[in-house]
Amino acid sequence: MGKPIIQISNLMKTYRLGGETVHALNNVSIEIEKGEFIAIIGPSGSGKSTLMNMIGCLDQPHSGTYLLDGKDIGKLNDNQLATIRNRKIGFIFQNFNLLTKLTALENVELPLLYAGVSAKERRERALEGLNKVGLKERAGHLPTQLSGGQQQRVAIARALAGNPAILLADEPTGALDSKTSKEILLIMKELNELGHTIILITHDLAIAKQANRMVSIQDGQLQENGGELVGNLPIY
Repeated sequence: MGKPIIQISNLMKTYRLGGETVHALNNVSIEIEKGEFIAIIGPSGSGKSTLMNMIGCLDQPHSGTYLLDGKDIGKLNDNQLATIRNRKIGFIFQNFNLLTKLTALENVELPLLYAGVSAKERRERALEGLNKVGLKERAGHLPTQLSGGQQQRVAIARALAGNPAILLADEPTGALDSKTSKEILLIMKELNELGHTIILITHDLAIAKQANRMVSIQDGQLQENGGELVGNLPIY
């Protein structure tokens, strides 16, 4: 087995809140292999959003190291971090974050536009992404003309457009009904089978169990699943 795509060691992140020091991340260490489908589960305030921001290169820890594909993220400047986000990480958000005045195709093309990809290639790659999620025929539709599940599929296609090594999904089914949630999770499993590393952030145990590996986070600390209780979180 090769070197993990993500190597996180002893990450610390603290905030001052009401005169108290809050450990959003408390000595967090984790390794994620290329091609894994892992769920990070925790309640509100557990630190999972902070950890997501770290993994997504949206924030920096106060101490500890984060190696992404062997590169020390803590040594990169803002422009280098932006390049990493654009090329290596595809983001999928709970509320889709689609631009309402752009068509599905244009929304998927957007990160490629920022990356300087030519118009012809942008269109080809965007259509390919929409085809992967079963929405090629809806390419000309605006988000308001799509259901919630279809909008999330467009968001997944947008995340795929740059062919990122990692898909980082933050509560991707949080705004969807149970039937549509199952459809989205099925798409994510299929993408994982195609070789994408998927990191799923959720508070829902049933959703987390769809991943091949699950870790829980509470009070800023991580624990692998292992048949015990972590706070109020049942870990199978």
